Amino acid sequence: MSVYIPFAPGRPGVFLERLNRFVALVRVDGKERQAHIATSGRLWELLVPGATVWLEPSSSALRKTAFSLRVVAYEGAWVSIDAQLPNQLIRKALAGHVLQPFRHLEFVRSEPAYENGRFDFLLAEKTGRAVYLEVKSVTLVERDCGFFPDAPTERGRRHLRHLADLTLAGSRCAVIFVIQRHDALWFQPNYRTDPAFAAALRQAVSCGVEVYAYRCRVSPAGISLGERLPVLV
Repeated sequence: MSVYIPFAPGRPGVFLERLNRFVALVRVDGKERQAHIATSGRLWELLVPGATVWLEPSSSALRKTAFSLRVVAYEGAWVSIDAQLPNQLIRKALAGHVLQPFRHLEFVRSEPAYENGRFDFLLAEKTGRAVYLEVKSVTLVERDCGFFPDAPTERGRRHLRHLADLTLAGSRCAVIFVIQRHDALWFQPNYRTDPAFAAALRQAVSCGVEVYAYRCRVSPAGISLGERLPVLV
């Protein structure tokens, strides 16, 4: 499967501290600067003082931060922390018909509305049956296992409940966990951090919702979608 997204040219830096949910203080070229963090995840094991990071200079004069923090070095490997990239990777895989479980489906649109929220993608089978996909970004890996979430997520639980309802009503539904690093060998929900999400995932699977996990290859130059991994629910 050849799905690759290049990063804009950047430069290395050192993470100093997280000023708030979306802003980090970094050292780059010997100066302390602020960098945007494109995720709301906790990232406690990744964003530690002294960590090497890769920074993309801001292309807009309207941005309050001089850089965007894209990837973090962790135990000799690069980890992408941009929560928007998994959707971009899956969108590209769907467009190229290279995502095996969905390669024969027709792409309908992104962000289809449902009740008071949205899913990530709506596809369609040749019969016309709707196929709803939800994509989740994973950055936490412990003992070769990718875990989601790294913080309690009511929004994630709601997505699973809605997918289960749609499946029972006759649609095909799936959730795809994209692990933005290469060192995971399997995936499972994070029972310790959000047992309610883990229970909601088990319930969704019992209703017929499909669950997939893929790991990625990451470097300062870009990210590629890699192998499908076993899922333990």
